[in-house]
Amino acid sequence: MEDPQKWPEIEKAATEKRRELVLQGPAVDRRVSHLGGLSSSIYSLTLLNYLEVSQCPSLSQIHEDIQNLTNLQSLILCRNKLSSFPDVVGNLKSLKVLDLSVNNLTALPEGITQLRELNTLNVSCNSLEVLPEGLSQCTKLSTINISKNQLTGFPDDLFSERLDLLSTLVASDNCIQTLSADVHKLTALKVLDLSNNKLSEIPPDLSDCPKLKEINFKGNKLKDKRLEKMVNGCQTKSILDYLRGKGRGRQGEDVGECDGGRGADKKKRGQQRKKREKAAEEEDEVEEVNKMVVKVLHVSDAPTAITVTVSAEVKDVRPYLVCCIVRGMNLKPGNALKRFLMAQTKLHDDLCGKRTIATIATHDVQLLKGPLMYDVKPPTQLKVVALGRKEMTAVELIRHLHLEAEELRKQKKRQNVTGLHKYLQLLQGKSMYPCLVDAEGHVISFPPITNSEKTKIKKTTKELFLEVTSATSLQTCKDVMDALIVKMAELNKFTAEHQEEAGSDEEGDAPAEPPTHGETSSQLIIQQVRTVDQDGNLKVVYPSKTDLSTDIANLTVVW
Repeated sequence: MEDPQKWPEIEKAATEKRRELVLQGPAVDRRVSHLGGLSSSIYSLTLLNYLEVSQCPSLSQIHEDIQNLTNLQSLILCRNKLSSFPDVVGNLKSLKVLDLSVNNLTALPEGITQLRELNTLNVSCNSLEVLPEGLSQCTKLSTINISKNQLTGFPDDLFSERLDLLSTLVASDNCIQTLSADVHKLTALKVLDLSNNKLSEIPPDLSDCPKLKEINFKGNKLKDKRLEKMVNGCQTKSILDYLRGKGRGRQGEDVGECDGGRGADKKKRGQQRKKREKAAEEEDEVEEVNKMVVKVLHVSDAPTAITVTVSAEVKDVRPYLVCCIVRGMNLKPGNALKRFLMAQTKLHDDLCGKRTIATIATHDVQLLKGPLMYDVKPPTQLKVVALGRKEMTAVELIRHLHLEAEELRKQKKRQNVTGLHKYLQLLQGKSMYPCLVDAEGHVISFPPITNSEKTKIKKTTKELFLEVTSATSLQTCKDVMDALIVKMAELNKFTAEHQEEAGSDEEGDAPAEPPTHGETSSQLIIQQVRTVDQDGNLKVVYPSKTDLSTDIANLTVVW
């Protein structure tokens, strides 16, 4: 029986002067329940710049001593039961990311408006009825997610020129009744989601947002029935064009009815609108040139489709998995492989929450022997040839990694470690480890630590098997896989373009090979992969029609 008074993660973070701390899950929740909150010792870890406490239903409040953690840049307190949050959050002057999603908050502290470095605010899935006035003081805000609350409107100052970096505003599933005409002041706005609210009108001024690429107003009962029909079925550009036309009509009425001063003002705004329209058209032309194509190959179209069987035992360890096969990824030229691996690392650090949310693994299809099995094994029986190593058990591998981590700290006098070492704590307390096994019984993936040297991708790899696992949710796996494929499409297009340049500019005896597919040489083909249970029942097929949203800028998905 664990001692609820002991917090080994906090003790270790203090001893090793760590900058990051993640506390989540049932074991942590039991301690929170016993103490009635977090251990007070957590508030003495003043070196922390990343703190996550999640999935603890017993956590209903955070002590004011949170203000002691002045070096925090990311504070993730999602999926708890917080009913309030201390106003002293305003003292965390370095905070860039604040995630309070999926809690029981009915109000936000005014102190949030004092966070001058804040760029991401996620308070979705709470019970908020109002937002604090003064968010425009957070001038570095880039993303706001306030979806699934009980909001009836926005603060008066939210649509301000001061928020000239705000690119994403998600406010779906609320009770919002009006959208201010001042929305056009958000000059960086690219994504606006106000679906499932109580709007009756959409201001024509929305069409003056020069960078707006994605809007969603579905689920609102609009007075303009033609617009409502367009909202439920049309693309963003068509809706904005319609709103722009309404704006011109209204402008003519205003000029006729108002005095000369107001007429002149409207004329000036009309000229500004034309300039923005022209700039947007030029930007659209550039984007058309840069458009990326992803073609989905159905399982039924692939005679040698790989299937993955998921054992029942993974349910208690790391239950969620999605896979697919990608063809057409050119890793051969220059630094293409290195760029791809760096992009994967960045996704691990950002979207995957430093592997705490999800983990990506990539394999060379030519080195895979299917069908595959996603299973669990005791640490002493799980044998794997980790990247760049010889075969050893999971116990031996983790012992080696711990020793290497300590040696690195001693040699380089570092407080943090890189590579595989910093993910070791994610397996603490697990009696069984997850693994992906091929038809010959070889472990080809050991999430969230490593995949196998046996299936390692190289410059010559032509087909990639992608795998994303998570203990959070199936949708998390899909979101990460979507992001990975979009990034691959971007990198492949970049490689193709630079290969063409190299073919025309490169000097030497051996000119670069020209692209073999002309204009579509950067096209990716995604082959669906089925995941089934041990009885052969379908669990998931990726990608499905609901994956790889076609609203992603510059991405065309061909089914």
